[in-house]
Amino acid sequence: MSSLQRAGLLYLGLVVFIVFVGFWQGPANVSLLLLQGAAFALVALGLNIQFGYGGLFNFGILGFLMIGGAAVTFASYPVSKTFWVGDGPMLLLRAFIAFAAGYALVWAARRSDRIGIRGGWKTALVLLCWFIGYVLYRSQIDPAAAYVEQHDGFVGGLGLHPVIGWIFGGILSAVVARVIGKIALGLRTDYLAIATIGISEIIRALIKNMDWLTRGTLTVSPIPWPTPTTVELQKTGVDIASSFLYARGMYLLVLVVIIAVVIFLVQRAYRGPWGRMMRAIRDNHIAANSMGKNVVSRQLEIFILGSALMGVGGAILVSILQIFDPGSYQPINHTFLLWVMVIVGGAGNNWGVLLGSLFIYLIWVLSAPLSQALFYTVSDWSTQLGWGAIPEIDSRALQMRVFVLGIVISLALRYAPKGLIPEVVRREK
Repeated sequence: MSSLQRAGLLYLGLVVFIVFVGFWQGPANVSLLLLQGAAFALVALGLNIQFGYGGLFNFGILGFLMIGGAAVTFASYPVSKTFWVGDGPMLLLRAFIAFAAGYALVWAARRSDRIGIRGGWKTALVLLCWFIGYVLYRSQIDPAAAYVEQHDGFVGGLGLHPVIGWIFGGILSAVVARVIGKIALGLRTDYLAIATIGISEIIRALIKNMDWLTRGTLTVSPIPWPTPTTVELQKTGVDIASSFLYARGMYLLVLVVIIAVVIFLVQRAYRGPWGRMMRAIRDNHIAANSMGKNVVSRQLEIFILGSALMGVGGAILVSILQIFDPGSYQPINHTFLLWVMVIVGGAGNNWGVLLGSLFIYLIWVLSAPLSQALFYTVSDWSTQLGWGAIPEIDSRALQMRVFVLGIVISLALRYAPKGLIPEVVRREK
């Protein structure tokens, strides 16, 4: 069986599975699952660019998802009129000026060797400038944050279109990825994974505790949709059941277009000289470096590109749910699950990752109600036999998702170690 036939059969099986879920859960519910699955697929495509194309072990996905979510919240949430008429903007401007001054001070200290300051003296000067810059910034940001939280809650948004928020999320994630890449991409694969986990946790802690900017764990809602919502459709006379289907269907159409454009552009790039260079670096970076390729620069390039897609996907996820809750981000949902999608689907193959994303997400979500139904049935039997009921069925059903996902991973690694749709490398004859 050719790779194209294999992919066709697997996608046909996925369609049949989705139809079955639609009959079980209803069109409105399955459309929501497909919406969320498509957003996760976009994030998984970003991870595939980093790992499947570049061999980079990025375990900091959660951080980029939170950056994207915070970005679309800031850009798209309605404007807070009370914030802009108060002293908050001026106080935050002072904090920004203090940050810029501290940054300039450290930047100058790091280049002090040009005026003859070297060795231990330079290190001491840099540390002193870091301390001065930190004290200067905190002296301005602390009173500004306290004022905003007391008088306005948080700064609010800019009231822009959600798509602009998605783009902003991608740009902001790319900027952060460049900083992280400059720090961590020189590390070996296992150290890179550990470093990105640590940086992700730093990002999560910052976003959860910057109440003046993100409202922290108090959450922000509702985040607007790029398409008409169910409420807006119902106001035009559409019935409740149809409004859910139409609203989610239009939103899904937007995501399908975005994913199609991303796959088209990435596929064209990967099949050209850029893709051959990336495969060479992934397979043997030492040999690629000896051939004159700037390995670190190319890895930074691919790390930024993949992180930008993660930021866009994280922004879309927040828009779908219409709520930004920093406390809801968990590594198992927003890092481990995405790695499973890429590995099971087929690292290095965008179509495989797309298939794996939708399939794994459906399995992840549906395993809880299936387990719950199974537990209640077994509990009824055990009660009738006098053995007693199964305790805490609801919480046990949620825990079964990890068990089911483990079974899926084990089967995939046993029977399809390169993924359901493995990478296909075209070689010139």
